Amino acid sequence: MWATAVGVAKVRALETERQDALFRDPLAQAFATAGGLWASSPSPDDEAARRRRLAVSFSIVIRTKFLDDLLQRASASGVRQVVLLGAGMDSRAFRMDWPKDTRLFEVDTAAPLNFKASVLRQEGAVARCERIPVAVDLREDWPGALAAAGHDPSLPTAWIAEGLLIYLPEDAVELMLARVSTQSATGSRLGLTMGSRGVIERFGAGAAPGSAASMWVSEMPDDPVGWLAGHGWEADSHTLRERAAAYGRPISTPPQREERPGGLISAVRR
Repeated sequence: MWATAVGVAKVRALETERQDALFRDPLAQAFATAGGLWASSPSPDDEAARRRRLAVSFSIVIRTKFLDDLLQRASASGVRQVVLLGAGMDSRAFRMDWPKDTRLFEVDTAAPLNFKASVLRQEGAVARCERIPVAVDLREDWPGALAAAGHDPSLPTAWIAEGLLIYLPEDAVELMLARVSTQSATGSRLGLTMGSRGVIERFGAGAAPGSAASMWVSEMPDDPVGWLAGHGWEADSHTLRERAAAYGRPISTPPQREERPGGLISAVRR
């Protein structure tokens, strides 16, 4: 599935080229081109597929900005541990400004981390914080691997699960949140992206076999704020439409029923 992460890098590279970019990711194009996927977009002949692709790309841009802001607030509050679950081609260790004592853990399987390492070497990329790759399958004992890599659960952590939970069955989502909660001291932050049933049905129905949307299985709870409260988190939920408008990228099409509740979640451990 890590080829999907390279596709996300392509979207971030295109956003970086805009004059009014919501963020700039100077490594994104290197990740996209190194995989040989830069020119592999599907044919634009299928208008419905093209529109779905544009919608997914737009959501990636908005969620990236949303989680960037969350991490900046976490840093400002004194959080110095960051964990990216299913890190993929995320380059926040390299493109964001971090307090010098920040430790950023990138948790993913060995294949994407090795591919990423080769691109980083090729680009001569230098992290702006202490970056610690943790090669482990998220279906295994990743908390143990994270602890072995130096994560301290007694200190607040900023956790990010971006574009991840929608690929996991419901029981795996519950297990992940339980594990994250166990490893989170008071004051920890959590950023999640989740998909509604309507989004999964609308994008998954016409998805090509093996494509990202064809693997979407997990819908968000009816009440994500209440769900997180049950695990000890005080959460806020936002729709893509709300955040896009706040970032100066308003969505012109009428609201869809599946846009409620919001799939962009920020939370604080109490």
